[in-house]
Amino acid sequence: MNVNIDFSKYADGLVPAIIQDVDTKKLLMMGFMNQEAFDQTMSSEKITFFSRSKQRIWVKGEESGNFLHLKSFAVDCDHDTLLFKAKPDGPTCHTGADTCWGEVNHSDDFLQHLEAIIELRKNSSDESSYVHSLFKKGINKIAQKVGEEAVELVIESKDNQSELFLNEAADLLFHYLILLKAKGYSLNDVRAILQQRHKK
Repeated sequence: MNVNIDFSKYADGLVPAIIQDVDTKKLLMMGFMNQEAFDQTMSSEKITFFSRSKQRIWVKGEESGNFLHLKSFAVDCDHDTLLFKAKPDGPTCHTGADTCWGEVNHSDDFLQHLEAIIELRKNSSDESSYVHSLFKKGINKIAQKVGEEAVELVIESKDNQSELFLNEAADLLFHYLILLKAKGYSLNDVRAILQQRHKK
């Protein structure tokens, strides 16, 4: 891959590499790469650094199992700093924190956070969970619930009771997110289509 990165700018041949969660957009960590670490990151699709303390190539997660899976990367305007977007397998920091700045790694976008909660409930074994029970009943039941909530929203729209209308709107959106998840999609997939239509 022909990428213009200036590894010669610093005496040690290393450039800073910033890692960002591809979904939540949170900054996860910062490390350093030389040409070999960059090439290995590209070929393995796992974020790989040059460890200054160990003086060797180091795959993030090689001991913990918390790998950072490469999704995309960019080089800054001076060609001496890298930005990688990755999907983490678990906590990124060696302390056990989600990020090296101690932040909880969930999106500031509440709907994305809600989607993550739905995913957790879907895969849980908690029989008391409404979301879990809905997934167990299958796609037909989920689609039926979306239809029911849509009808209830339409009915409430004919009155002037804001609280009831907004609550029905929230119910519809919640079940819509569940339906998207059941079909293997997310709100980002729908957002991408709307953005494409907007460009036309």
